[in-house]
Amino acid sequence: MSNISIIGSGSIARAIGALALKGGNTVEVIGRDADKAGALARALGNGATTGAWGAAPSGDIVILAVLFAGAVPVVSEYGEGLADKIVVDITNPFNADATGLAVPHDTSVAQMVADAAPASTHVVKAFNTLFSHVLASGDPVDVFMAGDDRRAKASVSAFIASLGLRPRDAGDLSMAHWLESASLLEMGLARNGLGFNISLGVNLGRTE
Repeated sequence: MSNISIIGSGSIARAIGALALKGGNTVEVIGRDADKAGALARALGNGATTGAWGAAPSGDIVILAVLFAGAVPVVSEYGEGLADKIVVDITNPFNADATGLAVPHDTSVAQMVADAAPASTHVVKAFNTLFSHVLASGDPVDVFMAGDDRRAKASVSAFIASLGLRPRDAGDLSMAHWLESASLLEMGLARNGLGFNISLGVNLGRTE
């Protein structure tokens, strides 16, 4: 069981929160709009709680479920409240029409989050290649992740497994750029014939 704090109250926060509670984890919902955060916690039920905006999250794992433009400002605002926490960045830095990335080619929003966070914070990129409704379905899809700290990734991997999903370690945080690019690829596939009920995954196949 993990103690989870979710910063955000949108559809992806709802999907992760519901699966987390079903998997036996504790969930705290935090939002700048306290009414929305409270409404989500009540909708999730099963002991979900709310936290005060700006106060240190109670969870050991903090899910950053905000729009990408708000990711770095939120982390900067929380400051030392995120010290010694694992921050899971689920955002995608798309441009206005989701045809390109809105960050330089040599970085990622996850790396920018890590740069803004306290030195003791461990940032892991995960969940960004999943549409919220696909995640909410509970189907056993692959969740790609990237991060520099082995123990932090092990904790996130265990959390992902508790959701009934398959953790897939893509490497260190430099791989977050490519995970964000993979989500852009997924958008292209969805728009050009496959539709939005899809997710990217690994086919392990069989070897003789």
